[in-house]
Amino acid sequence: MDPQAKPQLPIINFTKDNLCPGSSCWLLTSNEVRHALEEYGCFVAVFDKINMQMNKDVFRASRELFDLPLETKIKNVSDNIYYGYLKLPMIPLYESLGINNATTSHGILSFSNIMFPSGNDHFCKTMHLHANRLSELEQMVARMVFESYGVEKHYESYLKSMTYLLRMMRYRLPGKDESNVGAHEHTDKSFITILHEDQVGGIEIKTKANEWIPIRIPAYCYLVMAGDALLAWSNDKIHSAFHQVIIRGEKERYSMGLFSFVNGIIQAPEELVDDEHPRQYKPFHHYDLLDFYAKDDDHKTECTMNAYRL
Repeated sequence: MDPQAKPQLPIINFTKDNLCPGSSCWLLTSNEVRHALEEYGCFVAVFDKINMQMNKDVFRASRELFDLPLETKIKNVSDNIYYGYLKLPMIPLYESLGINNATTSHGILSFSNIMFPSGNDHFCKTMHLHANRLSELEQMVARMVFESYGVEKHYESYLKSMTYLLRMMRYRLPGKDESNVGAHEHTDKSFITILHEDQVGGIEIKTKANEWIPIRIPAYCYLVMAGDALLAWSNDKIHSAFHQVIIRGEKERYSMGLFSFVNGIIQAPEELVDDEHPRQYKPFHHYDLLDFYAKDDDHKTECTMNAYRL
């Protein structure tokens, strides 16, 4: 093995015909998922539920959205700063919009009616189907995590409490004297994030050894990441990886992230707490974590859960 070679993220296949709950294939894949999340906080998932045409449609719709006038885009508002339109002076290359409850027809339509007052059925159908396909992957990963830790009895209540935010993101090219940092290093505040990009690349993951590795996500593949909420739920067994976006090359970068949030309390199951592994976090409401991160500028480059630890 080349000692200078960069470590590579695990690639896990979710397209197998015999990938059914309870099967030997399911159990093997579940162990791979758990190991990847514990060691790296993320992995690349091979998932073929989004075909080539849907992939083209969803990024075409995203470009159409970002081409709207600024006065339209800023109408994407929310009580939570990270749910609405976002364009901040400290990350000038980055611009994003968010669709709350993106897996529901109501959530998509509410967003579309603001962005496209005259209607845009194609946008609604494309984004609704895309969000639901990504949520299938998210739910499969979550179920595997619950089962691999022996706490599958809690999975149904998790599923009922889950909400999804779909964020569309654009990173423009830097100017002559601008930094090429598209997003500063951070951890996600979600339970699980599913990231879908347009093959331009740019995302980098920091390993536990503090080494940055660039990630190129192939077609029909998605980056699955554990968020800080999953780290807390697992009682620190699962890793929440720092990541950043560095813009290289000559193309703007478009990506989308499906972020899962628990509409309720996050706490580690009793089965994951014992004398050797005492409870690391008191129960907290997931959206309180988002509020803390939005207001706590002193800890933007630290693990949010370490700062939020009660």
